[in-house]
Amino acid sequence: MYSAIARNKRNTVFIIILFIAIIAGLGWLANAVYSTPGDYSILIFTVVFATGYAVVQYFVAGRQAIAMSGGIRITSQSENPRLWNIVENLSITTGTPMPAIYVINDPAPNAFATGRDPEHAIVAATTGLLEIMTDSELEGVMAHELGHVRNYDIRLSMVVFGLVVAVGFISDIFLRMAFFGRNSKNNGSPVIMVVGLVAMLVAPLIATIVQLAVSRQREYLADATAALTTRHPDALASALGKLEAFGRPMKKQNTSMAHLWIADPLKPGVMDKLFATHPPIAERVERLHTMGRKF
Repeated sequence: MYSAIARNKRNTVFIIILFIAIIAGLGWLANAVYSTPGDYSILIFTVVFATGYAVVQYFVAGRQAIAMSGGIRITSQSENPRLWNIVENLSITTGTPMPAIYVINDPAPNAFATGRDPEHAIVAATTGLLEIMTDSELEGVMAHELGHVRNYDIRLSMVVFGLVVAVGFISDIFLRMAFFGRNSKNNGSPVIMVVGLVAMLVAPLIATIVQLAVSRQREYLADATAALTTRHPDALASALGKLEAFGRPMKKQNTSMAHLWIADPLKPGVMDKLFATHPPIAERVERLHTMGRKF
């Protein structure tokens, strides 16, 4: 587990460098397409904007994710004793600071964790999740979310979340400039313009692929962490089975934060399965049952 934490911290740095490189590449292409030779104002603006955006996201992305999901904070045990007690007991057991707890009014059963570190962590559960889970299953789900906190997955997820949004935002601006703005100043380089437009279309796809690769491995690790915490992997396996059986699209869907949830909150379909943010639940359940047989 400690090696996984160290790996996630390294991955955070590598991913930031990768995304800044993608964004700088977009800026360079846009500069080549829209500016005169020797003018690097678009490139400089793009890199400065993206860097500033990443810094801001480091501090506000957690609250932004909660706002996008419509979560309501529980500030005392009396507001939701069951959920509060489970999270508090898990925090004491693992030595993790008590996270902020939110409940999302949504019949779709789901949960997620976010924040930049364990001292600023947030966990959230939907009303649909609370309704269908037994106490042991809910404990398994929340142990999974606290696993993300302990493994520093939340920091990695938050950075990925912010930078995927940044890549999409910058690409969208440049594409709008291409189709609705003035003609390129670099009229003598149509090849560069075509390459630039293609790159602006492909960049968000590359960013999404990076997001998916990170997300799938995180889920396996958080499942294993939850199993070790509760010593009851079959409870989490049962909870995952319910998530698959009773799962439905979230009322407030957002692709940029889909990787944060314990189960994919988006509508199922061929493309959604191809670009799934989570590994198949059947595989996760089988891994947990295998762990259970070893306890």
